[in-house]
Amino acid sequence: MRLIKKLRSSVLLSACASLCILASSSVFAHEHAKKNPIQTQKLTDSIYFLSGKGGNLAVSVGIDGTFLIDDKFAPLSDAIIKSIKKVGGDVPKFVINTHFHGDHTGGNEEFGKQGSVIVAHDSVRERLKQDNFIKEFLFRFPAQPREGLPVVTFSDTITFHLNDDKIDIVHVPTAHTDGDSVVHFTKANVVHMGDLFFNGFYPFIDVTHGGSLLGLIAGIESILELTDDKTVIVPGHGPVANKQDLSNYNDMLKFAHKRLSDLKNAGKTIDEAVAAKPLASLESEWGDGNFTSEKWIRKLYESL
Repeated sequence: MRLIKKLRSSVLLSACASLCILASSSVFAHEHAKKNPIQTQKLTDSIYFLSGKGGNLAVSVGIDGTFLIDDKFAPLSDAIIKSIKKVGGDVPKFVINTHFHGDHTGGNEEFGKQGSVIVAHDSVRERLKQDNFIKEFLFRFPAQPREGLPVVTFSDTITFHLNDDKIDIVHVPTAHTDGDSVVHFTKANVVHMGDLFFNGFYPFIDVTHGGSLLGLIAGIESILELTDDKTVIVPGHGPVANKQDLSNYNDMLKFAHKRLSDLKNAGKTIDEAVAAKPLASLESEWGDGNFTSEKWIRKLYESL
């Protein structure tokens, strides 16, 4: 059973066993979440996983400074810095944007004002220079001011040599968006996937902004070649994973692409494809996130 299912089952059993306690402490839990919006998990001696509302972060701290991957929403910037300082880091020397979505780049302005150098793929800077709207979530985020724009951009790859590691950042085209990047700590054997990987549920593929299911599959397969059974994999959303988790996710995507493509090639309309329930066998495991199988099919079908 996948890790995320174990976590959810554990939470459910705990809730059933201690319903009265949870009811009496709900106010405390709410206040705790407000005071501790960022959760920290140690991955290696120098790399940490930061979770909470918005996209998942990874941070490297060491002799050369602090290196941060993504920065969530703007109101969380202070909490992110506090969490980084608790593990021995400071205001990041570099902030990497894995793509342009506001739940991964919302803190750019604040970090830029504090001196962080923001780095991203070429298209990310161009998208952040304008107002953006993600219709699937009715999510609007305005153009970044000067301080929030990437000042270092790249078209294919860029490499950092920091904190006794070689960090390769690789552009993956037409996947989640048209400007995705994956960050590979080659010595530590840690990979931050950005939103190429939604661990445990159907991914959001931003077709409007250059994403595609087939491109996502190709990108994941290229990353799988860089990993081994000891690789720690940070998804854009969901719990920390390993190579088997990523492989299972890729198998799901390939299965879905085959089933949906067969229907599309047979001339089926979206309604007919949904009625055929081609992803019924995936629903219980993958359909409990932002998208049920039906919603996911309706989002992707015309783009195949």
